Amino acid sequence: MQLGNHILKKSAALTVAALLSGTAAAQVSGNVVKIGLLMDMSGAYSEVAGIGSVTAARMAVEDFGGKVLGKPVQVIYSDMQNKVDLATSTARQWFDVDGVDVIMDVNMSSAALAVSDIAKQKNKIVVVNISGSPRLTNEACNANTVHYVYDTYALARSTAKAVLKNGGDSWYFVTVDYTFGHDFERDAMEAVKAGGGKVAGSVRVPLNASDYSSAVTQALASKSKVVAFSTAGADTANSIKQATEFGIGKNGQRIAGMLVYINEIHALGLQNAQGMLLTSGFYWDRDEETRAFSRRYFERMKKMPNMSQAGVYSSTLHYLRSIQAAGTDATPELMKKMKELPINDMFAKNGRIREDGRMIHDLYLYQVKSPSESKYAWDYYKLVQTIPGDEAFTSVTNSRCPLLKK
Repeated sequence: MQLGNHILKKSAALTVAALLSGTAAAQVSGNVVKIGLLMDMSGAYSEVAGIGSVTAARMAVEDFGGKVLGKPVQVIYSDMQNKVDLATSTARQWFDVDGVDVIMDVNMSSAALAVSDIAKQKNKIVVVNISGSPRLTNEACNANTVHYVYDTYALARSTAKAVLKNGGDSWYFVTVDYTFGHDFERDAMEAVKAGGGKVAGSVRVPLNASDYSSAVTQALASKSKVVAFSTAGADTANSIKQATEFGIGKNGQRIAGMLVYINEIHALGLQNAQGMLLTSGFYWDRDEETRAFSRRYFERMKKMPNMSQAGVYSSTLHYLRSIQAAGTDATPELMKKMKELPINDMFAKNGRIREDGRMIHDLYLYQVKSPSESKYAWDYYKLVQTIPGDEAFTSVTNSRCPLLKK
């Protein structure tokens, strides 16, 4: 009898242990998965991020079913107004008080770098879709940050190579004066020089400027074959529009946009943008999957999604799938699963998150169509080249991230 009781007690203990183990393996902190986005909602980047990025995240949550591991998923956002101090104070409030589990995007590279460091300190997760500084996966890399859509290194190299190949061997840069612009200018200049081209000079412009006449005049005076705009969002559309009004693009000089979203092409119009070469991680009209997602997005936003907004959808979906697979939203286990699982959706095929946090996926070199080539609304690009992810992004060998084993 005593032996029987011992066996029963041992069996009961094992059952309880198994149940507890299962509970531990399938848990969500705070009984809710809370996703935050630090977006520019009213400034220069509101068109390329803003409510469009929030909408993309909400679509991903809806498509996943609104719950993960039986717990609800919430998407919140804050207007960080392109201010680093506001972004960092909001991130601390979200992590310390409001129970935010992941920040799915941060406007501005300087803010993204600061928020990434906060996430490291607090053992939380940050995914960056719109900010482009390659420092996020190099000197400033950490185990809790993912850089998903693009970086200045990849776009600058890809676009510069294409323009150089087409005879653009002398360059002048118009650069927005903060971390993102500086990184873009540096990476593009290095690519131009490595390809045998020359850099005639550069000029810095403030974020959210309205008058680019001085910068454009200096670019004209440089007589360089290529005027490259290391800008983003409304700054890109406004500066290139003024450049075309001054005659750049019509007098033998060529315009190169280092970061060009489809929103800027829409704002410029094909008459002004035709012939421009650009590199992108996503185009709504690439295939049936991209068209299906983009048409649903268009129903809500009345415009097509750009690459960063598509990236928010994809990264949110990947985050939720990883929680489901890991059985927990605990940061170490979840980050491990995010890096293990391949990414196959309308944004990327066979994408993968490397140990440094860089999401490796194909990029696409496009040329902007002429008005006569465009057959329907938002029909703006023609594919020139697909650039494999391993060629587009910084290699493991050249990475400056200490997390990578070389």
